[in-house]
Amino acid sequence: MRLFYGFGIRAFYAVMWIASLFHPKAKKWILGRRVPLNTFKIPGNRTVVWFHCASLGEFDQGLPVMNAYKEAFPDSFLIVTFFSPSGMEFYNKRDHQVDLALYLPLDTKINARKFVAHFNPQKVFFVKYEFWYNHLKCARRKGAEIYGVSSLFRPGHRFFKWYGGFFRKALRLFDHFYAQDQRSKDLLNSIGIQQVTVTGDTRYDRMLAVKSKSQPNEIIRTFIEEKPVLILGSSWTIDEEILIPALFELRQQFRIIIAPHDISEKHIEQISAEFDHEVERYTDFRNLGKDILILDTIGQLTNAYQYADLAYIGGGFTGKLHNILEPGAFGIPIFFGPKHSRFPEAQLFLDHEVAFTIEDSFSFEKAVEEAMGKRAQINERLAEIFARNQGAAKKIIASLS
Repeated sequence: MRLFYGFGIRAFYAVMWIASLFHPKAKKWILGRRVPLNTFKIPGNRTVVWFHCASLGEFDQGLPVMNAYKEAFPDSFLIVTFFSPSGMEFYNKRDHQVDLALYLPLDTKINARKFVAHFNPQKVFFVKYEFWYNHLKCARRKGAEIYGVSSLFRPGHRFFKWYGGFFRKALRLFDHFYAQDQRSKDLLNSIGIQQVTVTGDTRYDRMLAVKSKSQPNEIIRTFIEEKPVLILGSSWTIDEEILIPALFELRQQFRIIIAPHDISEKHIEQISAEFDHEVERYTDFRNLGKDILILDTIGQLTNAYQYADLAYIGGGFTGKLHNILEPGAFGIPIFFGPKHSRFPEAQLFLDHEVAFTIEDSFSFEKAVEEAMGKRAQINERLAEIFARNQGAAKKIIASLS
């Protein structure tokens, strides 16, 4: 199986190289990994602590632990690796204490040996998932302590299949897992991994910190004119196609803010055309009295939730639901599509009746009406949920001390 793994890694690189000839994101993925390791210098006598995050979402998940670690061990040198370009491109928009960020080299034996030899990390944290066997094995051989942060497992993962023996070897390299939920712990226990503690999802800490630092946004405040606000956050094309008929009706009652996942000029123009161009664009706001505002730039959505009365979060029709904890921290009712089984927070919100699943435009309108009538109760329930689930980062750091 190890031979097949090595072949698969190289085959994946070949696919990405071909894709880089046509796709900008793939090109960034390739070029980012061509930077020589000796370009990155580590100050003498600094203990290197390495966090690996697949993308920006996992960085947000690991950030409370990174910040708490730096507070506890301020002399440590914190490096973060990313698999995806989105992490490298946008991590600096967060309030962080990262000393160095770079792409994780392709997971071959040679690359892993060079990486670990160059940085010599004393502690290694892999956030949520992505378990790169060769890098983990080299770090373990070098004497590093290895931890999983906000680890999340499902029965369908390859680790728990009959053919998953090789992949389970990667999990057994860890000193300890700090799991999001009891199911993840039970699954790890079922394959003989007992060093597991349920500490919860560190994103609760992250979102509460983000909420506490929210700043006024004069453009959004001017746009809403004290009217109720409905936000479509990180909407995909399929979300927009399903919801636009309802938005024509709801725009009579709400100021509507659309923050699409794809902010390319072509896509923004497509959304605008659906409303006969009777919209405002954030980057060209003119205060024309329109009732729809398109956030055509990165970095404004999180701050916009403070003005929202309701929020629809995209990705629930593709199985890639975006962060519902973000609007949840602001205490607002949340809507999303039916494909959310991979996200335990979605079921938690549904069980506590602070979120609604929608199937089509009609069900969305009905859910909006119901949610507006329960706004105060939902706000209270969300505050209770966040109060119960905060503190995961402190638990993790306390156990390391």
